[in-house]
Amino acid sequence: MTIWEAVAVCAAGIAAGGINTVVGSGTLITFPVLLAVGLPPVTANVSNTIGLVPGSVSGAIGYRRELRGQRGRVLRLGGVALVGGLTGAILLLTLPSSAFDMIVPVLIAVALVLVVFQPRLAAAVRRRRARKDSTGHPHGGVPLQSGILVASAYGGYFGAAQGVIYVALMGLLLNDDLQRINAVKNVLGAVVNGVAAVFFVFVADVDWTAVLLIAFGSAAGGQLGARIGRKLAPGVLRGVIVAVGLVAIVQLILD
Repeated sequence: MTIWEAVAVCAAGIAAGGINTVVGSGTLITFPVLLAVGLPPVTANVSNTIGLVPGSVSGAIGYRRELRGQRGRVLRLGGVALVGGLTGAILLLTLPSSAFDMIVPVLIAVALVLVVFQPRLAAAVRRRRARKDSTGHPHGGVPLQSGILVASAYGGYFGAAQGVIYVALMGLLLNDDLQRINAVKNVLGAVVNGVAAVFFVFVADVDWTAVLLIAFGSAAGGQLGARIGRKLAPGVLRGVIVAVGLVAIVQLILD
């Protein structure tokens, strides 16, 4: 890896750490950059997952104020996320690499659709609650836990827009403030990345240079995202994510 490639990977880590904290699609930034510097897709995904752990933890710490009073919810959903994340990590290394090459462009495309339609989904949820005048289960119940399990398995496998899926699920099934939901999302992301990272360290091919660069950048980006996240224009952020995601899809298909 040249010095300029290292700078690009670290910069991608900073951007991913910030975006993960605010929205949850940072992998759409780091993954294509790792592919561009020559890492094979599975190695890039594994190294990216490990490198983003410090960013996930940093973002969760940055949102600690919004986590107050949510200990029970975090413990319930965090346990489910741990099981799902480990399942996804095992699937990544169990399935043939050709399966990853075929599945990931589809996953990215689905993630981009979720990113684009997130505002409409949120508005539909608000209208649905207003019509039913219902507060719902305080922790989402079995439907939310089931959704978190599937989303976490996806996160352990790849993870692009995993945070968007979390926010969509919790926004639909929890009657709570979006910022408090976002805080829980950051904890769940840290749990999934953490358990997948521990698994990958022992059994997967890891590029430790890429891991260290992304880890440093994502930790800084997590704090930055927590500070300025509420001031960012959502439309601009979604536009950047979609553009980068389309580049990743094209690159994967051409490779």
